[in-house]
Order: sequence, then C-alpha cells, then structure tokens
Amino acid sequence: MDSPVTEPHLTRSAAAPVPSAAPPTVLAILFAISFSHLLNDTIQSLIPAIYPLLKTSFHLSFVQVGLITLSFQMTASILQPFVGLFTDRHPQPFSLAWGMGLTLCGLALLSRAWSFGVVIAAAALVGMGSSIFHPESSRVAHLASGGRRGFAQSVFQVGGNAGSSLGPLLAAIIVVPRGQTSVLWFALPALLGIAILSAVGNWYRNHLAEKNRSAPDVESQPMSRRVLFALVVLGVLIFSKYFYLSSLTNYYTFYLIQKFHLSVQGAQMHLFLFLLAVALGTIIGGPIGDRYGRKLVIWFSILGVAPFTIALPHANLLWTGVLTVIIGLILASAFSAILVYAQELVPGKVGLISGLFFGLAFGMAGIGSALLGDLADHTSIAYVFQVCSFLPLIGLLTALLPEVRHPA
Repeated sequence: MDSPVTEPHLTRSAAAPVPSAAPPTVLAILFAISFSHLLNDTIQSLIPAIYPLLKTSFHLSFVQVGLITLSFQMTASILQPFVGLFTDRHPQPFSLAWGMGLTLCGLALLSRAWSFGVVIAAAALVGMGSSIFHPESSRVAHLASGGRRGFAQSVFQVGGNAGSSLGPLLAAIIVVPRGQTSVLWFALPALLGIAILSAVGNWYRNHLAEKNRSAPDVESQPMSRRVLFALVVLGVLIFSKYFYLSSLTNYYTFYLIQKFHLSVQGAQMHLFLFLLAVALGTIIGGPIGDRYGRKLVIWFSILGVAPFTIALPHANLLWTGVLTVIIGLILASAFSAILVYAQELVPGKVGLISGLFFGLAFGMAGIGSALLGDLADHTSIAYVFQVCSFLPLIGLLTALLPEVRHPA
C-alpha cells in the first residue's frame, strides 16, 4: 500500500496543479513551438526512415544500423541535461534557432555522406541540434502553459510525434525514389524552423524581462530521498517505453519486409501509420493528467499496452497493422505525464528535468537500437519483437510512485 506523501510540492504533483492566479495560456507560442517540434522531428525521423537505403548503399550490418541511431541518440541524450542545467541559470532565448542550425548542418552532411563514418558524424550533428532544442522548447511550453502544464506539454509533444510520423512518409515519397542526395530538400523545413524559433526567441526574451521585473525566480527545494526514488522509478518507466519504441521505430520496416515480404515503400507506409497513431495518442495524456492525475495516465499508458505488445509477434499482416496503431495510441500518452510529474517533483528546475528526461528517452532509444540490432544479427528481427513484447510489464513499477490525492 502506498504511504501518504508529506512534502508539499509532492502533494500537488501527481494530480492537477492547485488552481491559482495563473497567467493565460499563450496558445500562439504553444502552437509555434509545437510546429517547430514537428519540423525538428520530421528531420530526425528521416534518419531511421532511410535505413534500408543506407544499409544497401554502404553494405551495413544491423549492428552498424544501430550505431547510426546510437550516435544520434547519445549526442542528444548526453548533452541535454547539461544544456538544461545551464539554461536554468542562464536562459538563452535564441539557442533554439541555433540548435536548428546545427540540425541543418547535419542534414547537409548526410546528403553528401561518402562513407559510414560520415553518416555517423552527420547523425551526431543532428543529435546535437536536438540536445539544444528539446529542453529549451519544453521550458517555453512550461512558461506559456498558463498553469495547464500537462496540456502544454502534450501540445508541444504532439508536434514532435506528428513530425516523427511524417519523416518515413516523406522519405518514401522523396528520398527512396531519388536517392541519398535528395535528403538536402529537408533543409527547407530546417530553414523555416530557424525563422519561427527566432520569433519564439523574441517572445521568450520579453517574457523573461517581464518576469524579472515582476517577481524573483522560485527557489528549488532540496530533493528528499522520496523524490529521488520517484525520479528513479520514472527513469525505469522511460526505459520500458523507449526501449520498446526503439524496436518499432528502427526495425519495424525490416520486420514487415522479412515476415510479410512487403516492399520498402509499403513497410514505410505501415511505419507512418504507427507513428501517426503515436502523434494522435500524445495529445490525450496531458489534459487527462491535468484533470485526473499524472499517475493514472502513467499506469494506463505503459502497463495497459502490454496485452497488445505481447499479441503483436503472433499476428498476421492485417492485425499487425491494427495492433501497432493501438500500441501507438496508448503508449504515446506516457511521456507528457511523466515529464510534468517530474518537473513538479523538482520545482524551479524545469530545464534540468526536461534535459534529463529527454536525454534519458533519447539515450534509451539509442542504446536499445544498438543492442537490438546486435540481437537481430545473432537471431532474427522476429525474435527481437518477441523479446521486446514483454517490456511494458515493467509498468507495474508505477505502484511504487507516491500516491497523491487529487485536489477537490
């Protein structure tokens, strides 16, 4: 049985924030940052979407395919907490545009890559751009939320998920028929993102100036052992979610090609449907967490998906498509709830917590991609999907999170 929580900030965290005289939600900024997230993650998802093309062009093994993702995910995951910690103390309103600029450089290099090593370097540059974009964008969403933090994070996240679903679709339409050099067309959304994020940076700078004039920053409280334990449990849940997502995002096309003999474009269309379901599911988690509590969302989104993931390796092509859409819808709601829960556990450290959890998500996806690629080389893609199907059962650890009463 969960014992009651005594820390004041914990009492507010898992349920909706206590109503107060909050500023209005700035929807224009939320939509701008969400659309920028769409552009950023469209570019990022292009990399795994063209894995079959890169595998053929450079004669790569599955381990090398996993290492491409690892290089991207690790540069992003390692740097994000440091970016968040630095910007908690020294906000950088225009760092968002600079981060998108790094992504643009990675794209240009990828379009002209002449060896596996250059592909790795290009992926690392895109990861560095993400390491700047995600913690600062999450902070902007937090500032523009008007107290509706779950809703704001869901709006921000759904842009990224929509972008992740567009990447494979655009890769199938643009890159697969025209080859590697056509990757450079994706410089256009990167340039658009730089323009939008420069405008967001102006709002961010003005908002910080107004905030500094009106009230001092809230000092963060020292973390108790209970808070640290809760953060560790949330980290394990992130592992469960993103290790499983890594199997689908990076190897679903190979799974469909091997098991059902689909074409590359046909497999990419199935991947698009899965990622679109992830985008649609993302918007649900935040508002439900605001109203009924974050812990309820975490329970349902991770453990609740287990029956469908366990059934997936045994399904035919039709039911494989149906099950992956259901899995995407359910699993997608977890991250916004987990992130806002963690931010409210450690008030005053929005950048650090955002960087840690985005970094952990990216890191788990990168490590998962490399390890699952190695496992696939030694066994089969079908075996990888069977092993990963049990990962959502880790959601049982949600019972160890502090139980917090929903305010009346």
